[in-house]
Amino acid sequence: MPNGKKVTRRMIGNKKTAVRTAAKKAVERIAPKKTVERIVPKIVAKKVVDNDALKKAATQRQGFKTNEYIVYPAHGVGQITTIEEQEVAGYKLELFVINFVKDKMTLRVPIAKIASVGMRKLAEPALVRRALETLKGRARVKRTMWSRRAQEYEAKINSGDIVAIAEVVRDLYRSDQQPEQSYSERQLYEAALDRLSREISAVQRITETEAIKEIEAALAKGPRRGPKPEGEEAVVTDKAA
Repeated sequence: MPNGKKVTRRMIGNKKTAVRTAAKKAVERIAPKKTVERIVPKIVAKKVVDNDALKKAATQRQGFKTNEYIVYPAHGVGQITTIEEQEVAGYKLELFVINFVKDKMTLRVPIAKIASVGMRKLAEPALVRRALETLKGRARVKRTMWSRRAQEYEAKINSGDIVAIAEVVRDLYRSDQQPEQSYSERQLYEAALDRLSREISAVQRITETEAIKEIEAALAKGPRRGPKPEGEEAVVTDKAA
């Protein structure tokens, strides 16, 4: 050998063992720190996200939340009281529980069906103002049989469209100078007035009585409502039943 020393197999083996031992100790010193840095933050972050998600899931779905007032076309203004789960035929079904205080009725609507049934949020103030302006216009009564007009009025009332409902109120309103409404006309008028006043009340946060006064004031500002002058053709050609 160049340095005059004889290298034996034992010396080589001892050297390899020493290298492996040093490497093992280095790994043991480093590994625990990496494990803490990578695992602990993930566990903490996941816990925070899950809590937020659970809280939101319990109170909100599809943009609607508990205690919110909404409009259900077939029944008018109601309030979401809670979100509940039911199992039907082995499937979990999420439902909005909606309370209609005036009608003393509770309705359960599948969350997946809210779009198809037309459930919506309360109208924006600008849309409410448009509905009130509609009341000031001239009544538009078609030259058709009352039965067909009644169906059209009923469809507008159940459409959930606040402007369309205002049109029904406008068309069926009678001033003191006009002949009284028939029974069926009165029924439809009161249904439309009720739907309209309840939504205005909820949007403006006033009582229904105050909302009705606001509606009647808008109607009073409309064109003169009285008997047609002689020689002027009447719009309505038949009388409601």
